[in-house]
Amino acid sequence: MVRHRRMIRTYDSNRPVPPEIVDRMLSNAVRAPSAGFSQGWGFLALEDPADLARFRDVCRPEGGAQDYLAITFEAPLLIVVHSNKDVYLDRYAKPDKGVADRSEDWWPAPYWDIDAGMAALLILQTATDAGLGACFFGLPKARIPHYRSAFGVPEQFHPIGAISAGYSDEPVRDLRARRKKADDVIHRGRWGG
Repeated sequence: MVRHRRMIRTYDSNRPVPPEIVDRMLSNAVRAPSAGFSQGWGFLALEDPADLARFRDVCRPEGGAQDYLAITFEAPLLIVVHSNKDVYLDRYAKPDKGVADRSEDWWPAPYWDIDAGMAALLILQTATDAGLGACFFGLPKARIPHYRSAFGVPEQFHPIGAISAGYSDEPVRDLRARRKKADDVIHRGRWGG
């Protein structure tokens, strides 16, 4: 199914996602790998049309682009993926990890966001496996406080992005010509060698 996964932005609005598929998407998301088995993620699933409309309203950039994906999707399901940095800092300050403080300075990358991204990919793959289309997109940074307020999201949970999902109503496009060549991005033994 990996080769069939692609970002879908148009959905059949008359076909809701069955609850068992939503449950499978979320169940698979929590199986993602996480540094130190920290599992510092959280997911908000929105299926009610009123919740979906509220999401679009609170994510609408003020005076900004009216075609921003966060406000134009018409999917029957939206899953917002969140990361929680504090869970990682707490976990790695424990004696078995060898770090004495909660500083994030020694982290080579923000694994809290990376791990949440892996969970998002499992949601996308599960959607593809279930015959759905799905699309990962970011929220406008300036609108995140409005999103938090509208949906009661605690401050320690940061939305890394959202996934719209539903039955595709989009024509199949051949994007092979736009995909970078493997030789341009894969290096073996030595970069560029």
